[in-house]
Amino acid sequence: MDKKINIMATIKDGLAIALVNFVSLILVTVLYLVTIWIPYLNVGTTIAMCSLPAEMAKGNMVNPLFIFDGKYRKNMGEFFILMSLMMGAIGVGFMFMGIPGMVISVAWSFATVLFVDKDMSALDSLRESNRLTYGNKWRIFGAEAVMCLALGIVVGIISALFGIGNVNWLEAIGTIINVVIIIFVVPAMYGVEASIYKQLTTGNILGEEAPKAPEAPKAEAPVVEAPKAEAPKAEKPAAKK
Repeated sequence: MDKKINIMATIKDGLAIALVNFVSLILVTVLYLVTIWIPYLNVGTTIAMCSLPAEMAKGNMVNPLFIFDGKYRKNMGEFFILMSLMMGAIGVGFMFMGIPGMVISVAWSFATVLFVDKDMSALDSLRESNRLTYGNKWRIFGAEAVMCLALGIVVGIISALFGIGNVNWLEAIGTIINVVIIIFVVPAMYGVEASIYKQLTTGNILGEEAPKAPEAPKAEAPVVEAPKAEAPKAEKPAAKK
C-alpha cells in the first residue's frame, strides 16, 4: 500500500470509535471471559471476537450477545487451519532472532478479521492481510506500541505515587485505579485496530491531505480598442476665377 498511516491520527480516531462502543465492548469482553471455559461454545465466541474490529470499522453498534451466534461456529475447521498456519510460521520466525516473527505477526494481524468479515479461506486471508499491511507494518506496530507505552507510563506513575511510604490502604487504592485503567484500555485497543482496518480496507487514510483541484483558467476580458481619432483633412484653397 502506497499510502502511509498517520500514527497519532489513527490513535485519535481509534479512541473515538472505542468511546461509541465503550459499554458494549466491556460487556462483550466480560461475557467472553465468563464463557471461555465452555467447550465448543468457546470456539464460536473466539471467532466472533475476531470480527469486532470489522464491525466497529463499519460504524455498527456492537451487541454484546452477538458472540453467541451459531454462524461463527460454521467454519471452525478452517479457522483452526488459519490459526495453526499463523502460530507455526510466527513461532519459526521468532526462532530467527525474533525480528522475522514480529514482522510476520504484524503482516498477518488482520488475517482473522478478514477470515470472518470477508468470508475468505485461511490462505486467502493471510495473503490479503499481508497485502494490506505492506508498507505500513511499522506504523501499525507503532500505533499499538504507543498505546501500550502510554498505559505502562500511567500505571507506573500511579503505582509510584500510591506506593510512597508502603501504606497498605494507599497501595490498595492504587491497585484499584490501575485495574480500572486497564479495563479502559481494552476498548481503546479494539478501537485503534478498527481504525487501522478501516483505513487499510477503504484506502481512506486519516491525516492525508486531499489533492488540490486545479485552478480554472481565468477568463480575460476582451480588450476593446478605442477608435483612432482621425486628423482633420486640410481643405484645398479654392481656385481663383
